[in-house]
Amino acid sequence: MTTDKQALILGGTGGSGGEIGLALKRHGWRIRAMGRNPQAAARQTPAFEWVKGDAMNRDDVIAAADGASVIVHAVNPPGYRNWAGTVVPMIENTIAAAHAAGARVVLPGTVYNYGPDALPLIAEDAPQSPRTRKGKIRVALEERLAQAGVRALILRAGDFFGPRTSRNSWFVQMVKPGKPASSILYPGQSEVGHAWCYLPDFGETVARLLEREDDLAPFARFHFGGHYFERGIDFAECIRDVVDARLPIVSLPWFAVRLAAPFNESLRETLEMRYLWRQDLKLDNSSLVRFLGAEPHTPIHDALRRTLEGQGSLPRSAGVRPLAAA
Repeated sequence: MTTDKQALILGGTGGSGGEIGLALKRHGWRIRAMGRNPQAAARQTPAFEWVKGDAMNRDDVIAAADGASVIVHAVNPPGYRNWAGTVVPMIENTIAAAHAAGARVVLPGTVYNYGPDALPLIAEDAPQSPRTRKGKIRVALEERLAQAGVRALILRAGDFFGPRTSRNSWFVQMVKPGKPASSILYPGQSEVGHAWCYLPDFGETVARLLEREDDLAPFARFHFGGHYFERGIDFAECIRDVVDARLPIVSLPWFAVRLAAPFNESLRETLEMRYLWRQDLKLDNSSLVRFLGAEPHTPIHDALRRTLEGQGSLPRSAGVRPLAAA
């Protein structure tokens, strides 16, 4: 059992980092978070102790990690750009800080590591043969962490959604934040299955895993099942039910993405990930369930309501009709 319950969060204003930090705090951890603008970050997430620093600066990360037994590495390149030039240097700085503090590194994982050959049901030991640049970088990041001689925990999940969902997520592309929803954009094929991860459940899962520190492997990997929809379009239809309006569900115009991709880095990355929306994708969480006994799971209508409220997309008059949990 972990006795020194102090954690450093890198990426504390983001979706996964913020929710992991909040969950750890509920479990009695002291939470320090590092940011380039700690005053602004503290206004956004006042529950954390904020210190100034940059994840690209090794000395900053080592100083911020002093006394921590866990470092949550949930930081991403600004705007999700220049992954090649930032992702690996940032994990190297976190590894150095983990060595200095004797801390375990927690890495929120993605399905980018996996190519079409690993689908539809992905276990932790599935082959990692990514065909995309981001996928290859994620594989390199995890391999570096595995070779670094530090304790680590990787929890991989499907597409994130939640009250603190970042602007880089698919969910905020589906329902625009900051105003009542007027339509829902769905990027996948209607009958293709897709996995979604409600971030507060994800954060709670990390907290419960870390409470079992003595039982965790030095390099532990788990998959988070989350909300899986055999018919991917059902997720969009659940959003429509929660909003209580007959909102139109429109398809992502992939042809337009392809035309614009040569001139926009983000669209090029989006186009590379299209295969994740054209094949069934489900994460096998059997190892996680065996270890914890159960996976935290908020009913889908509650999760969507909190998400839409959090991003300002829920009309005041919206009601919730009963929905079956996915």
